Formats: sequence, C-alpha cells, structure tokens
Amino acid sequence: MATPAVPSPAGPRGAVGPGEGLPAVFVTRPIPDAARARLERSAQVDVFDGADAPTPAELVSRCRGVVGLLASSADRVDGALLDACPQIAVVSNLAVGYDNVDVPAMTRRKVPVGNTPGVLTDATADLAFALLLATARRVVEARDAVLAGRWKSWDPGFMLGMELSGSTLGILGAGRIGRAVARRALGFGMRVVAWSRSARAPLGPGLEAVELVGFDELLETSDVVSVHVALAPSTVHLVGARELALMKRSAILVNTARGAVVDQAALVEALRTGSIGGAGLDVTEVEPIPLDDPLLSLANCVVLPHIGSATTVTRVAMAELAVDNLLAGLSGEVLPACVNPEVYGTAR
Repeated sequence: MATPAVPSPAGPRGAVGPGEGLPAVFVTRPIPDAARARLERSAQVDVFDGADAPTPAELVSRCRGVVGLLASSADRVDGALLDACPQIAVVSNLAVGYDNVDVPAMTRRKVPVGNTPGVLTDATADLAFALLLATARRVVEARDAVLAGRWKSWDPGFMLGMELSGSTLGILGAGRIGRAVARRALGFGMRVVAWSRSARAPLGPGLEAVELVGFDELLETSDVVSVHVALAPSTVHLVGARELALMKRSAILVNTARGAVVDQAALVEALRTGSIGGAGLDVTEVEPIPLDDPLLSLANCVVLPHIGSATTVTRVAMAELAVDNLLAGLSGEVLPACVNPEVYGTAR
C-alpha cells in the first residue's frame, strides 16, 4: 500500500514535530493491551478507567492539553469540546458509525476524524442473525418459560415460531454489514430482497439472487426486516409508525444499526397491538436502555446491550485500526480510515 501523503501546512493542524516530546492523548475507554502498548510507544496516554463512559464534563477535563482523542460511540465529540480543548488535532472513533461526532464541526477546524470500517462486518452480521433466530424461534421467551416452570409437557402448539427457510428477509441498507447478513440468510434458504439509496444490482459475488426493491415494497413483502443504514439526519426514524403499519402482522424487525433509525415509541405500540410479530434489537434510542422502558416488558421483543462487534477478534482489530488512525493524525499523515478527507483537500 502506498505511503499516505503528508498534509501541507494548509491541511490538518497540530502534528507534533521531532524533539518536541511525545504528544498527549486521551482514550475514553480501555482498549486491548497490544493496541495500548503500541500507542504508548508514541504518545503520553491517559486512559479513562471508570465503570461508565466519561461524562461530558469529564471528557472536557481530561481532554485539556491533549492533541489526540480516541473516543467511543458513547462520547459526544463536537464543536463545544474543541472550543474548550482547541489543541485537539485528531479524533479517532472506536466504531464504524460516527454519529456521536459532529463531523462538520471537526472539518471546519481541520481536524481529521477516523473510524473503524470493515473490521466489524462479520461480527455484527453474526449478531444480527443471532437476533433474527432468537426472535423468530422465540428463544428468550422459551427459556423464560422453562425458568418459570411453564414447560409442563411436550405440546405441539407450544412456542410456535417462524421457519426461516422459504421466508423473505428484507435488508434496509445494502452496505458491508447488510450484504454479510444477506449471505447468511441465503445459506438458510431464505429469499432476500434489499433496499439501498446507492447500491446497484448485482450486489457482489454470491449475492446474485438478492433483488433490489423499493422501500415500501420491502416492508410489505418481508417476513423479517433487518436494519443496516447509518444514522444521519435523513435516517432518523426511518422506520416509524407508517412503515411499521406496512409490515406483515407476523413480521419481525431486527435492528443492529443505531437506535434512532427506528421510532421506538411507534415500535412499542406496534409490538403491543400485534401490528408486527416481534423485534430483536441490539441498539435503542437511549443507551443504556432504562430498566422501566416499556420495550423490556414485551415478551415479543429481545433487547441486547449493543454487542454487535463484541467478539475478541473484532474488538482487537477495531482497537488496532483506531490506534492506526490516531498515530497517523499525530504524525501529520492521512488517516487510514478517514471520514472527512476534505480536511486534506481531498474529495470523498
């Protein structure tokens, strides 16, 4: 791979030159030891080790004087943070999504922002399919029935669920993760349709059988709808009351993207009234989800604590790429995975 060009003085600010000492960086959550050790060879590293993510006030306090920030999706990184800590020269986000970062504010200040695309595709697709299976076959409900003593004998009508083979999976967002889920579904004998604002058929090797359809058609015809779009102003509540009403009464909604893509209040109502059959969620509009949230009282809803990328292999790979981004920014080089390359005078 070619060595990335070093930005000109008109590019991103703040690279620390030779002899000026190691730059200070703040890491908002613990990262694997190997990635941390690599970072510590090139920077003075401060890692937040609290039980939860730092509060906004703690984030500002710990970022004073640092040049680099390695953030997580739980951290709000915006213009107010840069106003309080104007020496920050690079932000590396330990996630593929970056809706927690005000990218335009970073770009105006010539601060490159990195993310971790690609390395979490398979882990997240596996988790999406696990949610699909758990919801379709009522795995959590069935386990709860065992623990509550409701399993009295074999009953041909007990805990009936959806058979995946022959059913239709609709993919909302045919990017890397959506396509990986489609491949898994085809292996289960499912018909797969997809909607995307940018993808064109064919979607790639092994996906020739996937049909691109319109948004409403996908909702109306799918037995399972799996959400894989990035969170942006145009996708907030992309799936709301109107969209849920289009779905089959037996249909299942799976969301491993971002919670705000789905109107959670509308989803609660649809699940309560039987407008749809069930939901499997790895993400919610508020995270962590409050224990009194009505979603948690619904037997036909499985909620997980945002663990889509939570495998050892994937989290190590994410940390390594996040450190690569941070070190590149500290050295004045182009970030390997940069979400705002216009800071270098390069178009997206």
